[in-house]
Amino acid sequence: MARHPRTLLNAWNLRPRKRLGQNFLTAVDVSQRIVDAAVVTPQDVVLEIGPGLGALTLPLAARAAHLIAVEADAEILGLLRTELLAAGHQSVETIHASILDTDIAALAPPDRRLVVLGNLPYNISSPVLVRLVECRRRVDRAVLMLQKELVDRIVAPPGGRDYGRLTVMLAYCATVRRLFTVAADRFFPQPKVDSAVVEIRFKTAPDVPARDEPFLWKVVQAAFGQRRKTLKNALSGSALPLDAAGAEAVLRAAGIEAKRRAETLTVAEFVVLSHAVAERTGG
Repeated sequence: MARHPRTLLNAWNLRPRKRLGQNFLTAVDVSQRIVDAAVVTPQDVVLEIGPGLGALTLPLAARAAHLIAVEADAEILGLLRTELLAAGHQSVETIHASILDTDIAALAPPDRRLVVLGNLPYNISSPVLVRLVECRRRVDRAVLMLQKELVDRIVAPPGGRDYGRLTVMLAYCATVRRLFTVAADRFFPQPKVDSAVVEIRFKTAPDVPARDEPFLWKVVQAAFGQRRKTLKNALSGSALPLDAAGAEAVLRAAGIEAKRRAETLTVAEFVVLSHAVAERTGG
């Protein structure tokens, strides 16, 4: 990314698309820090989500065994392909698609897991994180740039308002670490909020495995669905087949006080609660 994004876009008569959440990184030093943080080696197969103008793509192409770049904007992808050819990177696999419509697991070769990088637009960040959790057996780690407020949420400990469903899902199966903050003025166009880079390393197995992961996510969703309410009231008012007495019974079986709220539960407590709910409801 030798040229400023504005210069590149003007040369192609293109404008950033607000609908796609396009905010292009302008700082070469930040790009290098992100790539360095991922510790990409010549043995790695890398998936880049939303390569845009190539701020991460170009340095990644020089390091990875194979780089797959998935981009939703066809015009931007044409520009990127030209930039890659000009830089002598002819082996990068580019795919025109939304990452939400892409089978991420299928992109991984049989003998290794993917390393995932990306500067994610806010409107798809949470769904992408959920997808990575779902296909984590084919993903080793991810280094992602997200809105700072989302990173605050996914690294939050139990007990505060930032702690939520996505925090629990990631903590269940990964080690999540905030790396550094990126100011809004390092992007074009400039967003209204700062971003942060986070590292997600997926565990080979959860510390406390659930018997049924999809059902665990349903219980977590039910608990946080009305997070201002006590767990007893949140569960009994959810889509789970529990009335007030049933909610109280499963909480008692799990050893959890009915007056507690979802944000106070640890991941291990959610797993135990999901088992108690399943035993009572046949879930």
